[in-house]
Amino acid sequence: MNWKKALLILADVVLGAYLVVAVTAFNKPEDAATVCQQVRITIAGDVAEGFLTTADVERMLKADHIDPRGLALGQINTRQIEEHLQAKALIEEAQCYTTQNGNVCINIRQRTPVVRVMAQNGDDYYVDNNGQPLPRSSYTANLMVATGYITPRYAEQRLAPMANLILKDEFWRSQVVQLNILRDGSVELVPRVGDHIVYLGQPTGLTRKLSRLRKFYLYGLSQAGWNKYSRISVEFDNQIICKRR
Repeated sequence: MNWKKALLILADVVLGAYLVVAVTAFNKPEDAATVCQQVRITIAGDVAEGFLTTADVERMLKADHIDPRGLALGQINTRQIEEHLQAKALIEEAQCYTTQNGNVCINIRQRTPVVRVMAQNGDDYYVDNNGQPLPRSSYTANLMVATGYITPRYAEQRLAPMANLILKDEFWRSQVVQLNILRDGSVELVPRVGDHIVYLGQPTGLTRKLSRLRKFYLYGLSQAGWNKYSRISVEFDNQIICKRR
């Protein structure tokens, strides 16, 4: 038993020595002393155009005194950079790492605005794809506008899912310019083409409602004329109710 124990101890010693040599070999002192000359920032987009630019991220680095340029790689705390950036309201996730040639790479996934809320009570803000409010920005994203009786809870639970559904479909993304929320929570849709209002009713079963409306656009209004009706309702299943102008 003693010789078996001795072999195990010897194996542990050899493994430990190997790890020390390996770490030393792959982390050369001259690599740690390499000075960062360039910061490469990549911002991933999503369904809609976001607010952030690389210049914005560079300003954040300088304002928080975490700009790595001019520092040796061994002095750069990539984890600290990630934590500072992820604390920003417009950033969902940040990843930071160094390269052997002295660059620092920062990959950003920003929060994606999907709709602008201009509520009846005066609230004016953007909502991201998760239903959370975004701070006001100097940038103007080309997004649909939601007006009417909108509370933060409604924006999170009803409005954001509607906006996500519309933005994922190329046809509706280009056609819908405004959603108007009535006092009872039902929805009116304002299209880009056609002088009419579409009544969706409560925001449930929207996939079926939009599919029915799309077929009516293709096979009905394209023949009868886009301005023939002032109001089109797809509230109820298996029917479309139109009001003549």
